[in-house]
Amino acid sequence: MDLLKAIEKEHSKTQCLRIVKYVGGDKDRFADLMQQFLKGEYRVTQRAGWPLSICVEKHPELITPYFKQILPLLKKPDAHIAVVRNVVRLLQYVTIPKRFHGQVMNDCFEFVADNDTAPAIKAFSLTILENLSAEYPDIKAELKLIIEERWPYETAAFHSRAKKILKKL
Repeated sequence: MDLLKAIEKEHSKTQCLRIVKYVGGDKDRFADLMQQFLKGEYRVTQRAGWPLSICVEKHPELITPYFKQILPLLKKPDAHIAVVRNVVRLLQYVTIPKRFHGQVMNDCFEFVADNDTAPAIKAFSLTILENLSAEYPDIKAELKLIIEERWPYETAAFHSRAKKILKKL
């Protein structure tokens, strides 16, 4: 399969799943998909994010060599929301290397606190923070506080995710 052509062909769940099936756990195919995500034209980058995040969900080890490349996308001013959403989505499913913990925690807390952050990004950020709280119990109080502060202003997606997290905290 020519990944670029497949990504350009259409943006649908069916096409996304075709790409995921093709990539599977293959490191070389994943590297090709990652290059489309990191260096592709605007629309290609957007569209590559969805299958990329699903591949990582199924094969978390595939993302290991790419943390240094994907994390700056969270703060890139001109990054499309789909890029940020899919990076945050995939971070829920992986063990983040220790050297990136502080950066990821800061980014996630900022996403949750920002009125303009998309609901999915906030929900995924809550999960990442919950995951990191196992290693950093000191952030549990801050996570609980930010959930309570944001509660009146947030969507059903936020409430659903936050309720589950609060029960665990």
